[in-house]
Amino acid sequence: MKFTYDYPRPAVTVDAVLLRKAVSAPEILLIRRRFSPFAGLWALPGGFINEDEDLLDAIHRELAEETGLSTDNLRQFRTYGHPKRDPRHHTITVVFIGWIEENQEPSAGDDASEVCWFSLNLLPELAFDHAEIISDVVENEKIVL
Repeated sequence: MKFTYDYPRPAVTVDAVLLRKAVSAPEILLIRRRFSPFAGLWALPGGFINEDEDLLDAIHRELAEETGLSTDNLRQFRTYGHPKRDPRHHTITVVFIGWIEENQEPSAGDDASEVCWFSLNLLPELAFDHAEIISDVVENEKIVL
């Protein structure tokens, strides 16, 4: 059964906090956004879920499209839904976190112009509320920097 509504609904996205161990401090995988909003800024890999798509399927698809990486080691962390977190419209994101092997190297694709590992101690300027999300992950997962 398909429903129609007479009022707007928030959009739903997924974002991945993908981490790996490194000598000095753990590293996080970020993409450089190819398109607006925040074109040129770094962000967590992720994107909009498709209609009738499971959240876990969506994050695996987005990771593969934007970074060329895959992992079965993802778990749901938290949901963020401040109405102004995305300047386009009200967007709710479900964040997944996971650790991967140190030797996996990403390749940029889809709407990512670049993809790179960053030390959690030396993050670039981030799009959306991704600095807050990363801070929450570090605090709640008790990641030692």
